[in-house]
Amino acid sequence: MKQGNKSGSYNLDLLKQAIGDFLPPISNSANLEVARERLFRMINNIQYDTYSGETVLFEGRVVRVRDCVRALKSIIKQRSDMLAGFSVMQAVYDIAKDIPRPDLKKGFYAEMYHLFMGVRGKGPGVAPGDFYIDNDLQGKEAALARSEELDKLWQHVEKQMSRFRHGLEKNIIEYRQKRKKKVLSQLGGSDSDWHDWRWHLRKVVKKPTQLFDLIPLSDSEKEALKLVEETHLPFGITPYYLSLMDENGNGHDRTVRAQVIPSRSYVDFVSVNKDNFHCSFDFMLERDTSPIDLVTRRYPSIVILKPYNSCPQICVYCQRNWEIDEVLAEGALASKKKILEAINWIKDHPAIHEVLVTGGDPLGIGDKKLFWILQELAKIPNIERIRIGTRTPVTIPMRITETVVEFLGSLRQPAHREISVVTHVEHPYEVTPEMFEVVERLRNHKINVYNQNVFTFFVSRRFEAALLRRLLKRIGIEPYYTFNTKGKDETVDYRVPIARLLQEQKEEARLLPGLTRTDEAVYNVPALGKNYLRAIQHRDVISILPDGSRLYEFHPWEKNIRRQKSYVGIDVPILNYLQRLEKLGEDIKQYETIWYYF
Repeated sequence: MKQGNKSGSYNLDLLKQAIGDFLPPISNSANLEVARERLFRMINNIQYDTYSGETVLFEGRVVRVRDCVRALKSIIKQRSDMLAGFSVMQAVYDIAKDIPRPDLKKGFYAEMYHLFMGVRGKGPGVAPGDFYIDNDLQGKEAALARSEELDKLWQHVEKQMSRFRHGLEKNIIEYRQKRKKKVLSQLGGSDSDWHDWRWHLRKVVKKPTQLFDLIPLSDSEKEALKLVEETHLPFGITPYYLSLMDENGNGHDRTVRAQVIPSRSYVDFVSVNKDNFHCSFDFMLERDTSPIDLVTRRYPSIVILKPYNSCPQICVYCQRNWEIDEVLAEGALASKKKILEAINWIKDHPAIHEVLVTGGDPLGIGDKKLFWILQELAKIPNIERIRIGTRTPVTIPMRITETVVEFLGSLRQPAHREISVVTHVEHPYEVTPEMFEVVERLRNHKINVYNQNVFTFFVSRRFEAALLRRLLKRIGIEPYYTFNTKGKDETVDYRVPIARLLQEQKEEARLLPGLTRTDEAVYNVPALGKNYLRAIQHRDVISILPDGSRLYEFHPWEKNIRRQKSYVGIDVPILNYLQRLEKLGEDIKQYETIWYYF
């Protein structure tokens, strides 16, 4: 296969070419186990030869061989067959013996093709930052050559980033002023109303089909919204967030729309299973990690407190969407008795030093009740940090008033208690002057602001998330975590292969200045918490399923502390992801190294 071929060109013949001289020893094996042993030995020999057969090694080739050998050895183990309920080794054995395997799809052929190519140090693609200086150059001559290459590299970065619009551009700011006036006219508001967060809450668009009259929509968006309304699924968009949507159909607001307008597959799945909590809705298994109502605890010294289970706006891929009845629902705030019971439980566990107040969005609560909850937490002597998890800087920034900020500042005790805000800015198009003003207000009261980005399909193009980090740092928000989209069945349209996030971190984020790329890429493991993707020892690829999905075994964070089960999770097929990018007009040659991240 030539480098850069279309994503649909993978087939059995191509895979056989990649397996190459491994085929005869496998096909001549007396049984599967003999074939498994022979393949294991052959790929070990290739790795040995790669490291010992050359005096000067091309680093990219060495790393590719190392990682592909590690992955293939893991995949062909008997234990992997048992965990997966599917045997890749059996599939390879059958292919070698020309036994038909109609269950195998293009995604499987694509993965195995690249894996066998990678074992030999071959395969397509180079990373954006790959450049090499002539070894004969030294001193200033070498430094000048390197500097010239770095200039070219950054020109490439800027060119990639320039494909995406953001909310700090002058023309976007001017356009949104017009959108603001349009939204005010549509919803019956004045300029003074716009700055009143209570008005925004009163005017949240709760009826999906109301959106038909407020913004141009595609046929698929209209169809999904009709179904949301018919099936009574939670839905809500704030007037402010509505003003971030474009009327001209240029696609710049694609990510903004995707966060609040669900896909048809999402609606179908949720509507059928909304009364079944045993499906993937409670992906993080909070039912197994909640020692008392309103509290989730997965780590020794930190807990989550959830006093309010609704939001001013509903995000489609929210991890707790199964708990939300409707936007700003009556009764969403827990009773004072239940909240006090939860806080007293925290007080009775002195190992806990940090509380994340989230939900739902706690800033959907009025000042009086919000302040009371935070004040009660602040009375606990061992609490060193209170974090407020809120998306209001993105969805309704006027909610963070001077009164709110002054109160949060009053809870801060230098050298004893930190107060911080953790928000969720998903895309550069959400970064606005209004957001900047809110962040400045918080920072002026010595309240740190952090961002947790969810790496969905809609922010996964080359340098799209990197641009977001760059903008966040400019306005004073620290990039904190980038989450691989949770493996929830209903949000499959939002999911991105783990390999793409690893590629983004190692090929794009690494090209940014150090303080701009401070976030950590993680995969959330049900009941167990964060699995740090930077560390290969925290996971293993154990199978490639017939559709091309990778099957991962994730090792829990406490594996070196106590005995704990691992978690086996199915990823989305890389080939499917690349085909979706191709439909958007992306040049998938730019993504070819994705196959070699595990």
